[in-house]
Amino acid sequence: MSSPEIASLSWGHMKVKGCSSSYKDCKVWPGGSRAWDWRETGTDHHPGVQPADLEEVLQKGVATLVIGRGMSEALQVPSSTVDFVRQRGVELIVLQTEKAITEYNNLVGQGAKVGGIFHSTC
Repeated sequence: MSSPEIASLSWGHMKVKGCSSSYKDCKVWPGGSRAWDWRETGTDHHPGVQPADLEEVLQKGVATLVIGRGMSEALQVPSSTVDFVRQRGVELIVLQTEKAITEYNNLVGQGAKVGGIFHSTC
């Protein structure tokens, strides 16, 4: 099962190939995607992405996880979250969202078991 390509990105709007809905922020993994609702885990720009935000994607058996920190990189990724991912033996790539999506789509094109979590605004 392959990861879905991110078809488009603009401020506050993302489309995932093969998905009829659009997202403000999203999670993607081999075979699926869904909205990333920060309220589920109490996430905010500071302290940033929590391990609980990533758990669902990591459970899908990804080898690489890409995090998009927003268009202006306002979303933080604390060292505790980085450690959480690495302790599971998963490669982690953290970039500005446009660059993160380019990298994610490149990995999808190579057939990698990749997941992502992307913030499409600040």
